[in-house]
Amino acid sequence: MHAQISLIQQVDAFLPQTQCGLCGHRDGCLPYAKAIVEGEDANKCVPGGQPVADAIAHLLNRPKLKAEESVWPIQSDGRPQRMKAIIREDECIGCTKCISACPVDAIIGSGKLMHTVLTDLCTGCELCIPPCPVDCIDLVEDLQPIPNEQARILEQNDLRNRYYAHIQREENRSLHRKGPVVKAEIDTALFAQFSKQLQSVPTIQTIKKTALHKTLDAKSTIELAKLRTQIKKLEKQLAVRESVDKQEQLNTLYEKLNSIEGV
Repeated sequence: MHAQISLIQQVDAFLPQTQCGLCGHRDGCLPYAKAIVEGEDANKCVPGGQPVADAIAHLLNRPKLKAEESVWPIQSDGRPQRMKAIIREDECIGCTKCISACPVDAIIGSGKLMHTVLTDLCTGCELCIPPCPVDCIDLVEDLQPIPNEQARILEQNDLRNRYYAHIQREENRSLHRKGPVVKAEIDTALFAQFSKQLQSVPTIQTIKKTALHKTLDAKSTIELAKLRTQIKKLEKQLAVRESVDKQEQLNTLYEKLNSIEGV
């Protein structure tokens, strides 16, 4: 068992700690590392690209597989272009949904006040985009120089620590939060097992979910984003010219939105 834990940690060390869920594990890099050790293909880390897929294959003595393709161009280091989120601040309504969605706490702001992204911390994971009800978040290219290996390791360690702290806070808050939480069910037992072995990382508590806590899966998250975009478009059209048909469409979309959110 100890050997398996050590191997999971070694695999996790190669992963970029973007916590983006593009590998299919929406609760972060560590669950994917565990799945890889248990037999899952090691080529699904999109932001890590071919270098990460090859490094893990070498570690586990497995055949090298072609990495999952990214929508972004490949950099000189073999990894996809690094991206950063930015908020169009004049359009932000201060709903705070992006703050909870950010896995590394790179967004700051308060309710009904403008939010902003700390670009030095942003991993470009895109998880803040679907919950935004006014679509005021964009992705732009990270223009900073590509980090060397030492800088990359320091960055990954910091992101891992920030994510563990984020998990602990969000899990504690989820017990008292009303309405849906747009994120995956966190395997707190898994994170607790590993956080105890890492210094300077808050211990993750295994917390029992209550009826107040409703989690949306990836399909529902995407559907929410589409509904909000349609609602925003219809509201703009109705502000210019009234239409009975469009008003009925808007009412129907609101009903669907409320049904998914469970309000």
